Amino acid sequence: MNPTISTLPDYLHDDILLNPEKRVFPPFDPERLLGTVFSPTEGCRVCVLVDFDEPAELIKDFAFLGKDGYPVQKNAHRYFYQNLQNGTMNALGMSGGEMYAFRCTHGSNLDLEDDVWDTNGKHLSLDRDIYPAYDLILCISTFSATAPLTAKCREYGFRGATLHGLNDIILRSGLAVDYHEVSADAERLRMALTKSDSIEIDFALEDGRVLTAWLGLGGQEAQKSHGLCHGKTPDIANLPAGEVYFVPNDARGQFPMKYEDGTLGVLDVENRCIIRSTLIDGNQATIDAHNARLKDDPMTGTLGELGFGTQVLPVSGADIQDEKVLGTCHLATGRDDHLGGDILPSMFKKHGNSTHDDILFAPHKTPNFNISQVRMKRGSQEEILIENFRPSRYLMNALAAGR
Repeated sequence: MNPTISTLPDYLHDDILLNPEKRVFPPFDPERLLGTVFSPTEGCRVCVLVDFDEPAELIKDFAFLGKDGYPVQKNAHRYFYQNLQNGTMNALGMSGGEMYAFRCTHGSNLDLEDDVWDTNGKHLSLDRDIYPAYDLILCISTFSATAPLTAKCREYGFRGATLHGLNDIILRSGLAVDYHEVSADAERLRMALTKSDSIEIDFALEDGRVLTAWLGLGGQEAQKSHGLCHGKTPDIANLPAGEVYFVPNDARGQFPMKYEDGTLGVLDVENRCIIRSTLIDGNQATIDAHNARLKDDPMTGTLGELGFGTQVLPVSGADIQDEKVLGTCHLATGRDDHLGGDILPSMFKKHGNSTHDDILFAPHKTPNFNISQVRMKRGSQEEILIENFRPSRYLMNALAAGR
């Protein structure tokens, strides 16, 4: 870190970088958020989408509000639907504000079924009744719908945002920030990384081994998720935003994986694809199940994204925010068509396999191993990007540039 950089805002100083939970955020303000993200909003028709396993039953007369559970959907109702109805829509010159429910996909970025229900219990069609009728669509769901909505917005011409896994920490931090600042920081880091030839990531395991994953990027332009969805161009903002990402065109080496049940494995990568998993600790059956999936449908192991967080945010417990934290990085397997990649849902053996699944490397998420170093090569230039989950001087200098 470079302590002499005086041009950085408070949230990029060492005391906050080391303790992001100490960062002070303004109160969540839906009018400020939507007005910033979607300028202009005047004349736009807006709606809110949520998901349930039994959407027809639970959305009718807002029945889910009287039942246990459904925290994401209740947050959607309280912080977005109600605020839209109670003044936010009028303040931003918008109309509509209806809420609809679709059937939960149970997979990250799986295509949505066309069925949708309104709060009167009426059965409608997303393609016929929702996508063509709204200018702004807010999808607040259990699983990410960024990929399918990106495809639909290009077809029907709407803008929107996906906010899956919405919880109280995200509302108080990742959605309370100034997205003009988020966008500017993301662009500074995008310029620092763009046209990289390759990235290498070293993972230090508890047993003393160091695994290295190499990702070939071919000098491509870096992309950014920065939270601004301006103008009339069809687009989907993934909120909270704050990320620079690439679609790898090659990959090899090894990296560790922590599965949902806590099992740890080493993944071997060749030609951009995970080819096998080997147990480090935990449940061998978990490893066997992953290997069987890779054998049955090899596309599930294709690496479709390399991403770097650009924000200083507290841990939320939801990857949608935690992968945006500066000093972390993530890989993703599966479809990447929404990122400009070439992995399409049609290339998978069955629909349920065509997910886009992030693998986040962060201290709270993967305490069993450390990212000891991330390195970039760009022509003759070689730079360290991250060491021990902390941004390098090179990245901090980039964040200071132009302030």
